[in-house]
Amino acid sequence: MKRFTRRIRKKADAVWEASFHHPFIQELRSGTLPEEKMKYYVLQDGYYLSHFARVQSMAGSKAEDFFTVQRMAFHAQGSYEAEMTMHEQFAGMLGISEAEKQAFTASPTAHAYTSHLYRAAHFGNTGVIIAALLPCYWLYFELGERMQDAEPNHPVYEEWIAAYGGDWFKELVEEQIDRLDTYAETASKAELDMMEEYFLISSRYELAFWEMAYTQETWESVMPSSDSNKKD
Repeated sequence: MKRFTRRIRKKADAVWEASFHHPFIQELRSGTLPEEKMKYYVLQDGYYLSHFARVQSMAGSKAEDFFTVQRMAFHAQGSYEAEMTMHEQFAGMLGISEAEKQAFTASPTAHAYTSHLYRAAHFGNTGVIIAALLPCYWLYFELGERMQDAEPNHPVYEEWIAAYGGDWFKELVEEQIDRLDTYAETASKAELDMMEEYFLISSRYELAFWEMAYTQETWESVMPSSDSNKKD
């Protein structure tokens, strides 16, 4: 049987290509992305990562072997440290104030994406949870690889690109890809279908996350106006 991850990656290709060519990514690459959009992204991504780390820990808690428990704990710690170091660094470089942090509200897309991850953690086994988490790892790594020749001439954008194109991140991504393929080898048809479903949904949410950041989505922007509910 072909590697499971290769098959689901191929199924997600159109969505991933849309991510690679999204205006948020293209403008970040060229250095023309307005800082306000990046500030919005950094705050929302910090929220996302705080829940991503929790779901990584939940994946470890459901694992049957201690090695996977230990490795998922390691990954969760890495996500926490990314939030506390890289995002704090970006916040400082972008001039995000404490008042802005205190006033932060998770966007509809960020809230929905993290809720999707918790759904995987509640209903799925470790393999299903990793499938839901994997697009965040893998897509960012491919972005980092594709953007290594970029010259945005902006310190934050340069640091962001460098963070996801390094060997240390590649090792983490390949570890999770191999781990999911290992689970797939003994999974039932129902489990394989569930892994694929959560992987593809997460891939769509990754694309939606760029759009969310680019438009600086608010709850008001996705809610119908009160006038639309009035009868003639």
